[in-house]
Amino acid sequence: MPYDKSLEKILTLGYTNHMDNRDDLKNLTLLGQSHNDYPSTYSPSILEAFDNKHSGNDYMVTFNCPEFTSLCPKTGQPDFATIVINYIPGPRLVESKSLKLYLFSFRNHGDFHDDCVNIIMKDLQKLMEPKYIEVKGIFTPRGGIAIYPFANYGCKEYEEMAKRRLFDSLGGAL
Repeated sequence: MPYDKSLEKILTLGYTNHMDNRDDLKNLTLLGQSHNDYPSTYSPSILEAFDNKHSGNDYMVTFNCPEFTSLCPKTGQPDFATIVINYIPGPRLVESKSLKLYLFSFRNHGDFHDDCVNIIMKDLQKLMEPKYIEVKGIFTPRGGIAIYPFANYGCKEYEEMAKRRLFDSLGGAL
């Protein structure tokens, strides 16, 4: 029996229409777009969030971003890093495509490593209001020195965990 493309078209349209009608996705403007406008300057406004459907549960979300790039504010030389973001969601979660474009916006941004990590943490904290968030930068050594900045925040319920994790981070890159 020959392959029938009309059934595939019907199923695809039905699936697409179902997804387009979800109210919880209405504010996500980047997801599903085939064309990406990559920002050329630091752009926190590109971040998008959606409602946490499981806000009664504590669970961890991890992003591993191995291609982060920023610029040294003094020399303009590129700095490369893996950025690891862990958070326990509060009312909202960050949409991953907007996070990717946001992190890309640091490509021409001149700041020291610790500034980049703290800016990322604060921007995500403002966007999502997580119960707990941590951001670690594992920067490629330049001049023979590797730098691993770590920033975190915990709401009242997670303050002790935030302190503990901060001091646990002193052990190195991993």
